[in-house]
Amino acid sequence: MADFPNLSRRGFLNRSAAVGGLLVVPGLLTACSKTGADSADGEGALDKLRKQGFVRVAYADEAPYGYMEGKTLKGEAPTLHREIFKALGVDELRPTLTEFDGLIPGLQASKYDVVSAGMAITPERCANALFSEPEFISPTAMMVKKGNPKKVTDLTSAKAAGITVGVMAGAVEASYAEGAGIANDKIKSLQKAQDGADAVKGGRVDAFLLTGISLRWLAKTNPETEVTEAFLPELDGVKQYSPGGAVFRKGNEELRDAFNRELKKIVSDKSRYVELLRDYGFGATELPPATLKTADLCKG
Repeated sequence: MADFPNLSRRGFLNRSAAVGGLLVVPGLLTACSKTGADSADGEGALDKLRKQGFVRVAYADEAPYGYMEGKTLKGEAPTLHREIFKALGVDELRPTLTEFDGLIPGLQASKYDVVSAGMAITPERCANALFSEPEFISPTAMMVKKGNPKKVTDLTSAKAAGITVGVMAGAVEASYAEGAGIANDKIKSLQKAQDGADAVKGGRVDAFLLTGISLRWLAKTNPETEVTEAFLPELDGVKQYSPGGAVFRKGNEELRDAFNRELKKIVSDKSRYVELLRDYGFGATELPPATLKTADLCKG
């Protein structure tokens, strides 16, 4: 299973910005993607997958998004994508492990057909690949001691209570806390997710701020803690959804659109969505609103 600290640093922190050198050289990436396979596989890509009986997917070994447990590919993205491709007549996912910053270049080089890694939808990435509609959003939550002794529910209540909050060093959650008016001396930086849980248990911080998805996963191994209901923080009056989705090669619009049609059936059915993904820390709070569209997210 993936090392949990990598989830926050690569799975969420880097998803809100350019990852490594990936987005710095879009011209180079575009040039690398112009292979014969890419130019030929746009229309009819789904028919090709149906005939061969499998779809090649890339994952980055980041729980709970996509990771290998034994010989089984698990996580939010593979679970959802397996369900969707079965409905499309493709029964098998064939996984390829790839570093997170190599996912889109590998896709462009036709090493696989879909990225199944819970990748955030950003304008920079949209310039180099096709995203599905959002599969999930990533509301923020707080890890607190069992019983929630300070009775905090969100950043407004955290400020009112005058508590100390922990955040991952360099993470976007620090800006959420500052934006809510929490004083700098009440914000403590921590290096790893487990450091945050340990700080809560040891009383060095009253709450640890991260995505609800990450914290619910972390709480499985830290039973002395609990996680508040997730909420959407705001920056300059804008709600921070942090949505993620599946990724396809440019030219594969037909495949992406077929995927979206099946995805819509799942995200339109709350009970089905939760049943599929609850084991990975996803619940109704992660269900993307119908008004949240990839086309708008790609515009920035």
